[in-house]
Amino acid sequence: MKWSRTRALVLALLAAAFVGYALLLWQGPWWLDGDRLRRRDLQPADGVVITGFRTTLVALGAGAVAGAGLFYTDRTLRHTRDRDREQAEIARDGQVTARYVEAIKLLASDRTVERLGSIYALERIMRDSAKDHLTVVEVLASFVRDQVSIAPDTELASAAQLEESVQAALTVVGRRPLLEEPFRIDLRRTDLRGADLQNARLGRVRLAGARLEGANLIGAHLEQAWLREVRLNGAWLDSAHLEGAHLRGADLRGASLKEAHLERTRLFGADLSTAVDLTPDQVGEAVLDVETRLPPALDGTVRADP
Repeated sequence: MKWSRTRALVLALLAAAFVGYALLLWQGPWWLDGDRLRRRDLQPADGVVITGFRTTLVALGAGAVAGAGLFYTDRTLRHTRDRDREQAEIARDGQVTARYVEAIKLLASDRTVERLGSIYALERIMRDSAKDHLTVVEVLASFVRDQVSIAPDTELASAAQLEESVQAALTVVGRRPLLEEPFRIDLRRTDLRGADLQNARLGRVRLAGARLEGANLIGAHLEQAWLREVRLNGAWLDSAHLEGAHLRGADLRGASLKEAHLERTRLFGADLSTAVDLTPDQVGEAVLDVETRLPPALDGTVRADP
């Protein structure tokens, strides 16, 4: 109904404009210069004025019509482009959804090669579609938890090489695009012994109770990570970023901490008694308590209240 009223108003305005233009074309010369123009027995001079006025008016009218035509054409093209863009976006979303569904099916496969294909397909989706980024990250984290979750009070066998698809999922999560994430990646109570997480971006990750003995965390970004009671025995943490991380009760015996960034790292109750390449400057930047165990050479370092 609103569109009908708008259309009727536009048609009325166009009709009024046409009538006004016709009257101006007919009587305009006398409205403009009626004191000097004759209405009867026109002379050549009168004809020159009238012809000049009407010629100018026709030229202006033609220009207005041409401008209106260009405006209408531009609007039509814009509308067409917008519609084509919407259709392309819909088609693209449909393709992404189909790829996502197929990748999820393969993620549950018993064959390693199919799981690997699924993981790398999900990485491609994450990079192609920013709005699917969060979903893919959560799916991959869930896959890791499902594959290597540690049940409470479970005694683990001797460390073996991490299953290939689990390592691939960790690698993809660790190199995901930089986007704001409103959640913490949840990898709590997972068996990640020997995992290769070099330079991985795992800021704010939740790894409480995880097993990371012998893991390669060189240059890893673990800022503000939740690492309560995580086992990092023999892990490589050289140049790792642990600023603001929580490591209450963490086991870092034998871990290499060369040039690790420990600014504001909470080490309450953590065991670093045999940590390697730990310097007084690093310890001075961290937050300790009376239960923090340091190498004998560094024992006696100033400690903070928890």
